[in-house]
Amino acid sequence: MAFDFLVPVEDKVLAHCELLPAQSLGRSIYKHTVRDGLPVLAIASIAIIGVKESRNAFEKKMEKLDVSGIRLQLYKLLMGNWNSTIVDMGDIEEGDTVEDTYFIVKEIVAGLLEENIIPIIIGATQDITYPAYRAFDGIKDMINLVSVDSRFDFGMDDELISSNSYMSKIITDKPNNLFNFSNIGYQSYFNAQEEIDLMERLFFDAYRLGDLINDIKLAEPVLRNAHMVSMDARSIKASEIGFSENFSPNGFSGREACAIARYAGISDNVCVFGLYEMENSPQSHQLMAQIIWYFIEGTNFRIMESPRTNNKYFTKYTVPTETEQLIYYKSHFTDRWWVEVPSILPSNTKTESSSLLPCTEKDYLDACDQNIPERWFKAYKKGFN
Repeated sequence: MAFDFLVPVEDKVLAHCELLPAQSLGRSIYKHTVRDGLPVLAIASIAIIGVKESRNAFEKKMEKLDVSGIRLQLYKLLMGNWNSTIVDMGDIEEGDTVEDTYFIVKEIVAGLLEENIIPIIIGATQDITYPAYRAFDGIKDMINLVSVDSRFDFGMDDELISSNSYMSKIITDKPNNLFNFSNIGYQSYFNAQEEIDLMERLFFDAYRLGDLINDIKLAEPVLRNAHMVSMDARSIKASEIGFSENFSPNGFSGREACAIARYAGISDNVCVFGLYEMENSPQSHQLMAQIIWYFIEGTNFRIMESPRTNNKYFTKYTVPTETEQLIYYKSHFTDRWWVEVPSILPSNTKTESSSLLPCTEKDYLDACDQNIPERWFKAYKKGFN
């Protein structure tokens, strides 16, 4: 069984936990240890997994990711007002081949998804997104993937899968379960014009770093519609993680990265969260731990709501435009917004709830000014269902 390949949490981390206060995460998380083995998954709602595989890094790593350093910082943090039960399943070491590691990641993530447990993957390189995506095979037909990254990671057509080209593999590999891909935080000078054009042709969504820094709330509806989130730590500016030469001077602040993680946690749909490309430095370890903390915080404040199932708790707005009549809904509880997208596919393939696209209040106000949101057009052209 794939779980047999998991390596227990290091003894130095376990020893450190004994010194922590009772309210800390380290005293509350059920851990995979040499003495006790794997924790019982039947009670778990969130599982932490380290993946040390880095052989497919676009820029070769000089040292392995210190997952224990991140754990030490995470375990120090205090619990929020949470109901979730968290397990730390330990680490996946490098297999005999990269493909062996991918297979183990896929099998473990698939096993957790089948048990309705949300995996938090702490990975050395972002190509681990690919086997995590493949874990949905046979579990969910169509996946919305959101990448928090300064690059699209399409790479070259003839390039082997790497942390710089894993998205090309996801788009072309069979079975193709990808319905929508959204990028949050791309920087134009890191992406070829051909990649930007490809995003447009495939009706994928891309949000520039500058737009999100001006209003980080733009990320919320994108993440609300995601099933899987992959965060590249290199989307965070270098000063936030210790001035590494592998990081850019421009990027998200630590506060913005934590806000994005919390939005991902709050999403009703997100069931896999991955954090990749970290540096081995005390400042980086602290920030990564806080990002994980905010994701867990978000999952504990999820509100399962839909205008289709309990519309008495929503206000409906009808906005006539020159070409379309747009229907918006606003939640009385969370102030979140949705817009209806009519399906262009045959009616027997459409489900009622699938025609609702998360949006912002600004989208509604723009529609009132006769400006139909671009995301609505893209969803319609793709046959949103």
